[in-house]
Amino acid sequence: MKTVVTFGEIMGRLASPANLRLRQSRQLEVTYAGSEASVAASICNFGGSARYVTALPKHSLAEATMDAIRAVGIDTKYILRTEKGRLGLYFLETGANQRPSNVIYDRADSAVSITPGDHYDWEAIFDQAQWLHLSGITPALSRNAADATLLAAKKAKAAGAKVSIDLNFRKKLWKWNSVLAPRELARETMGTILPFIDVVIGNEEDCHDVLGIQAGQTDVYSGTLDTSRYPDVARQVVKLFPNVSKVAITLRESLSASHNNWGAMLYDGESDKAYFAPLDNDGNYQSYQIKNIVDRVGGGDSFAGGLIFALTTPELSEPQKAVKYAVAASCLKHSIKGDFNFSTRSEVESLMGGSASGRVVR
Repeated sequence: MKTVVTFGEIMGRLASPANLRLRQSRQLEVTYAGSEASVAASICNFGGSARYVTALPKHSLAEATMDAIRAVGIDTKYILRTEKGRLGLYFLETGANQRPSNVIYDRADSAVSITPGDHYDWEAIFDQAQWLHLSGITPALSRNAADATLLAAKKAKAAGAKVSIDLNFRKKLWKWNSVLAPRELARETMGTILPFIDVVIGNEEDCHDVLGIQAGQTDVYSGTLDTSRYPDVARQVVKLFPNVSKVAITLRESLSASHNNWGAMLYDGESDKAYFAPLDNDGNYQSYQIKNIVDRVGGGDSFAGGLIFALTTPELSEPQKAVKYAVAASCLKHSIKGDFNFSTRSEVESLMGGSASGRVVR
């Protein structure tokens, strides 16, 4: 089984309990996660093989971080341990109903943000690897991290691996160039990375923020999406970057912090065909209704992990099956506390098959 490599930053996640506001909390729940680590965790939990690459300082909190990712079977052999830099943190306040969730980042001078890209052993990292997954979060951290992301993509292509990237625009992070506004910096930087990408993943906001492409008059804050426009969005992505073979767009209708409708589209550039999931009995798009969200952080990463696992698994790799699997996997993630998706392949396939009642399995 060839492995999937992911590269990026893993952090300590400090979350207020239940739905308390951070200012109310005198205790915080500590877990460890990051976008690319979450993708690797999904792949391993589905039965695949994943290798995670990052840089971490040499102290006990970093050891706890390593323990968390080893626990799900992720290969940590090529994680750099550095004398300089710190463990990044993020603080999470989980919203409810009409109050949105909120994230506070504390990531300045983290080990991965100050480590040059040529410090990683890319030739060994990509030995027996079939895929590299990146995100737009890592290049948002620093010029060093942006250059390392670009180098990783180039080295993966040279090794014959496919490369995917989740656009993941984070306005709060794109601050390392004081001359450019966050969107301008993201568009300029990601424009150098995307020529080495095979599969682009994003949501309805990312395509606009990072690429300047919008799905008609869709307003992501209104709770409704014009899904008929998304195939054209994907075509525009492929037109800008002809090297891209597939574009996946997650379709989240946010009715409240606790109630989202969820689905996705996968566009195949070779056939010029768009595949939506989930579908009703007549083959029309009909989103999952997630009415009691436990934790939506990591939902997009669980979609990316499900999609990559499906595309690298022969019996799931047909585009309609692949997007159906990815959407079902990420739907289940909304019921799981923490960033990682601990759903199994059999649970995902059960939901794909229509088992959505939540009845006790005995």
